[in-house]
Amino acid sequence: MLRALKRLLGNATQLDLELEPPEIVRQSGDARADQLLVRLRSLGLARIERCRLTRNRHVMVSFSGGALRVHEGYLSAPAEVLRAIVVFVEGRTRAERRAAQRLIIAHPVVTTSPATRRPRTRPEDRRLVAELARCHQQFNGEHFHGRLKSVTLRVSRRMKSRLGHYTCAAHGEPSEIAISWRHIRRDGWDEARHTLLHEMVHQWQDESGHTIDHGPKFRSKAREVGVAPYARRTLSRTTTPHSPGEQRIGRRAARER
Repeated sequence: MLRALKRLLGNATQLDLELEPPEIVRQSGDARADQLLVRLRSLGLARIERCRLTRNRHVMVSFSGGALRVHEGYLSAPAEVLRAIVVFVEGRTRAERRAAQRLIIAHPVVTTSPATRRPRTRPEDRRLVAELARCHQQFNGEHFHGRLKSVTLRVSRRMKSRLGHYTCAAHGEPSEIAISWRHIRRDGWDEARHTLLHEMVHQWQDESGHTIDHGPKFRSKAREVGVAPYARRTLSRTTTPHSPGEQRIGRRAARER
C-alpha cells in the first residue's frame, strides 16, 4: 500500500523498550541519516532498520519494509514533527496517521540542495497546452466559482503509466498540472478534459488546506463536479509505480487509472 506527505508532498505501537532486547541499527553510510534514525527511535520508532535522506521535492516521507526515506529538510524539525513521522510509520488507526500527516506537511521544508528544474512542454505541444488552459478557465468558472488560482499547465511526453498529476508549489516553482501526451493522443480530448478536471479537484484540495489524496473529501468533490472519484484505466504500463507495501506522504497527487 502507498500513502502520500504534501508540504511542498509515513503506524505506532507503543513498545516497552525496557522489556525488549536492544535492536541492531543498520548503518546507512550517512551520519546525518543515522543520527535522525536514533532520534526517531527515541520517540518510539520500532519497525525501521535503516534511514535514507532524500532531496525529492514531491515525496517528503516514505517507508517500505524496514527502510525509511525522509526529506533532508526534516533534519532540523522539532520533536513534535519527528514524533508525527513516528506515528505515520507506527500508528494503528487511519485517524492517527491522518493527523500526523497534516503536522508533517505543515512543517516548512528548507533544503540547501539546488532545486531540480521541472520538465517543460515541447514547443510543438504548446497548442495542446493552450486548449488545456482554456478548459481550466472554463471548469474553474463552472465548478469552482472561479476561485482556483492560475497554475502552470504542461503536456508531458515522459508520463507512461499516469494520465495526469497535480504538483504543489515548491522551491520557487508554481503549482502545476501535467497531462500525458500519450493520453491525449490515445484517448482524445473528452477523456483528457476529464483528467484535467480530476487534477483540478486536487488543486482545490491544496488551495483549501485539505490533504491531497483520494479520500472522502476528494470523492465528495469529484462527484460534485462530475468526475469519477476512482481511476480505473491505465496507459501501457511497463513498471510498477511504487513498491508493494510502500507507505508515502508526498506533494504530488497522481491520477492513475
